[in-house]
Amino acid sequence: MLSAFMQAFRTPDLRRKLLFTLGIMALFRLGSVVPTPGVDLANVQQCVGESEDAGLLSLINVFSGGALLQLSVFALGIMPYITASIIIQLLRVVIPRFEELHKEGQAGTAKLTEYTRYLTIGLGVLQSATIVATAANGNLFTGCSVDVIPNDGPVTLALMIITMTAGTGLIMWLGELITERGIGNGMSLLIFTSIVARMPQNLFSIIGGNGGFAKFLGVVVIILIATLAVVFVEQATRRIPVQYAKRMIGRRQYGGSTTYIPIKINTAGVIPVIFASSILAMPQLVAQFAKPTSGWVQWVSNNLQQTDTIYLIGYGLLILFFTFFYTAITFDPEEIADNMKKYGGFIPGVRAGEPTVRYLSYVIDRVTTAGSAYLVVLALLPTIAVTVMGLSQNLPFGGTTILIMVGVGLQTVKEINSQLQQRHYEGFLS
Repeated sequence: MLSAFMQAFRTPDLRRKLLFTLGIMALFRLGSVVPTPGVDLANVQQCVGESEDAGLLSLINVFSGGALLQLSVFALGIMPYITASIIIQLLRVVIPRFEELHKEGQAGTAKLTEYTRYLTIGLGVLQSATIVATAANGNLFTGCSVDVIPNDGPVTLALMIITMTAGTGLIMWLGELITERGIGNGMSLLIFTSIVARMPQNLFSIIGGNGGFAKFLGVVVIILIATLAVVFVEQATRRIPVQYAKRMIGRRQYGGSTTYIPIKINTAGVIPVIFASSILAMPQLVAQFAKPTSGWVQWVSNNLQQTDTIYLIGYGLLILFFTFFYTAITFDPEEIADNMKKYGGFIPGVRAGEPTVRYLSYVIDRVTTAGSAYLVVLALLPTIAVTVMGLSQNLPFGGTTILIMVGVGLQTVKEINSQLQQRHYEGFLS
């Protein structure tokens, strides 16, 4: 492992990519601590400790590396881009034009990327306006008596919205720069940076709070077990063998090879967990703008907190639903069967055409069942563990963030490993 790291930095091209990636990640962290114009940083720091563990906007705060509750330039983090990407993928089912662009190859993908960028800016304006309005009304930091925005005039609020939206566009550009000139997927690495940056602080806060050293060790053990489980499941695939018939074109013979279709156990990735968390956070967000004495507001406060039974049951059911829903969108058995038939491929023991579609649907349903159960356990385990251990705060990073952190780490290491092997070096995974 150490020799592979040394070989990576001794290779000029690979070293340049690694340093460029690290530089962009450092710039991203710098923007996460620069306050937005119009914000009183001292008052924000006074209020942030009281509200950081609140369920409101907690998912965005995690993915922004804590920048949201500091009202920094990068307060929105990468969430607008993630949401825009998911929406564009879902619209392929509703809008035929998007599906046609998806099938056009590189040109169509570039057009879909352009639509994603426009939608990201639109969502950035909407989310930044919501956050600024919530902070100006005093609802972002519940129970804090000082004003985080002393001058809440329309010019100041508009400047804050423009600054946060521009920060979202800059983050999107930085992520694309990493993808083009660095190592790994840029957007994923920026999320990875946000999560890892806050990990030590949140871990050691358990010792300083009501946890103690024994509970700190218990949390570390839970995190290690969850990490091992994620590594094992994310590497697991169901391989469907495919045989290609021999064909004579002119005097050349083509085909006759045997390959396989790899189907990951967790085909949907972390998207079902993000969708479920976002939907369950909406009632809490709307309740912030309603009268506290309303019956439904009190019901939300009493039943939709992260440790409530109704919340946990709804969370698990939503993860199950979105896992099957997103897998059905991204994995099309008919398209795969048509491509196999077009190039003379077939699954041994299964006839081409409709029988192949039924077989692929049967396999993906069974694999998705296992993957959805895995996601539910991974998402609920941290909250249940916190409740059993009697800790007042959530785990430093839950199942969602563990899945992202380990998945991005594995993918980045694989890319570095492949580039080392292209240069005839022994890689990390050798």
